Amino acid sequence: MRAPWLLAVLAALVSTVATGVGLWLVKAPAVEIVKTAGLAGGAVVALYALWLNDRRRRIEEARHSLESEKVADERFARSVELLGNEADQVRVGAMHALAWLARSTPRYRQTVLDVLCAYLRRPFTHPAHEKKPDDPDQVFLEVDQEIRLEHQVRLTAQRLIRDTLSWGDRDDHDHLDLDLTGAVLEYFSLDGRHVNRFVARRAQFYGITNLRNVHVQSVTLFSGGTFHGRVQLAGGKFEGGISFQEVAFAGQVELGTQFFGAAEVGRFFHPSNEPPTDQYGEMKVLPKTEFRRPATGWQLTGSTEAAGLGLPDHVEQDARGGADGLRGDDDGLGNGRVPAKADEVRAVGLEGEGLGDESDPETEPDEVKK
Repeated sequence: MRAPWLLAVLAALVSTVATGVGLWLVKAPAVEIVKTAGLAGGAVVALYALWLNDRRRRIEEARHSLESEKVADERFARSVELLGNEADQVRVGAMHALAWLARSTPRYRQTVLDVLCAYLRRPFTHPAHEKKPDDPDQVFLEVDQEIRLEHQVRLTAQRLIRDTLSWGDRDDHDHLDLDLTGAVLEYFSLDGRHVNRFVARRAQFYGITNLRNVHVQSVTLFSGGTFHGRVQLAGGKFEGGISFQEVAFAGQVELGTQFFGAAEVGRFFHPSNEPPTDQYGEMKVLPKTEFRRPATGWQLTGSTEAAGLGLPDHVEQDARGGADGLRGDDDGLGNGRVPAKADEVRAVGLEGEGLGDESDPETEPDEVKK
């Protein structure tokens, strides 16, 4: 530290002498020469002191940041370790610690969501899911305490996933990924949340599934899953496409309501083999959305461009199920001769989406192009 201070003193002396000589050459009064030269030297020293303080401050901030990151890493590792604890209250506490870390340290938000989703992907069965799968809360059964406690832990994980995701009408949302492949979910809700990629292939949804006003930026995959109760999609925006390939619907599917508006799907729509028997409202298909197969029985509305006109395997069905090749109307998904209906959707191939048969174990979510 002596060398910098020595340089500062020398610089101050040089500045003082130079200022004094300059004033002497212009024949300034002696008092002014001494006063001005002293001020010049003092200014040099003051500027150096300010620079030194700023340097110390930046070093201290960097050290504090490194310590904070170290503490966060240790907290994360400890919380993940506690998720394997036998005591349910410890597991719940660990999940809340992870959720707090996601809020305080943004770089951990996706990682925390991945951990909570991984916990929900663990195998779980509950007697109420068999007795009343559409509304298990109405069934009060004597079950093992271990199952009851684990049930509460899982409900906590679901709630913290929802709370960790961005929501509201701001334009600066973080769109994060959810992977709930094979998970057992009960009264699952993402109401109003913003998601990047939502994968729930082969997932089992019990009770009411609330996806109202959800915004999914990339793909949404429910392939091979089952909705044992009502599913609410009204107001949801699935702009990256949605797959219901081989999905079973046991309850009502709410596609739109007067208050929340219609669910919207873009890019691609892969309907289930069997349409829901109980549908409420209509789903809006955005322009140029491609179909994996005919959406027979689905209550859809949207632009005639939604079916991907002009593709090689383009097929258009009329009310009798025949292909007529005529351009559709401007209001729905019809053929221009009869009112637009869900079973008049044109079908196009989506081989590039990687959406093969659900029975094929090699078709994984990461094969879907973003």
